[in-house]
Amino acid sequence: MSNLFVPALAGTALIAAAMLPVTSATAQEDAGRRPSPRISVIGEGEVNVAPDMAILNLSVLREADTARAALTANNEAMKQVLAALREAGIAERDLQTAGLNIQPRYAQPGKDRAGEPKIAGYSVSNALTVRVRNLADAGGILDKVVGLGVNQGGGIAFVKDDMKPTLTEARKRAVADAVARAKTLAEAAEVKLGKILSIEEQSSMPRPMPYGGALRMAAKDASVPLESGENTYRTQVNVIFEIAP
Repeated sequence: MSNLFVPALAGTALIAAAMLPVTSATAQEDAGRRPSPRISVIGEGEVNVAPDMAILNLSVLREADTARAALTANNEAMKQVLAALREAGIAERDLQTAGLNIQPRYAQPGKDRAGEPKIAGYSVSNALTVRVRNLADAGGILDKVVGLGVNQGGGIAFVKDDMKPTLTEARKRAVADAVARAKTLAEAAEVKLGKILSIEEQSSMPRPMPYGGALRMAAKDASVPLESGENTYRTQVNVIFEIAP
């Protein structure tokens, strides 16, 4: 009678034995999913460099009784401005129309406020973006184009034409800063810094130095005085380090 239960018991033992490796492997997998201790820091890299190019925003505004007459007058003035810029050595790739605006001018009602405003004429504005690659020429170019018809705009940004070397240096400084910060934190926590697990960059555009002066010059001035200053190029990196066991 007892012999009849031997196969059943043996089968039960075999099933239990077969389940043991599975349970052990699952435990190992769960342990493998647990994130290792780590340190996360943000490193910053900043480089200040002198710009080598100026971007000018210029506009020609003309007014007339009709839109056609205002546009014709604007076209003639802008042609002279473009010719002068080309003569000054500005390449075609550095000249770009930024906008053309045609608007009516309204005459306001009299003191009694009777009636609606009526069209009294038209104004046409033609905006031009100019890249001046020789900064020494920027003031003289401004002086010349104002004399030829530019009577609006004057916004100037000083930028770096090729930003790659500067941004490369900023990235190197950012990573070095992150490593230094992580070492400081590890020493303070009395742990050992391990390998880098990830690096993520978060860059910002350079801050151009604007020229805030109006386009007004005395007759004795040979050119508009400009100061290009320096631009700041900044980048940030988020670096995650493993804490070594």
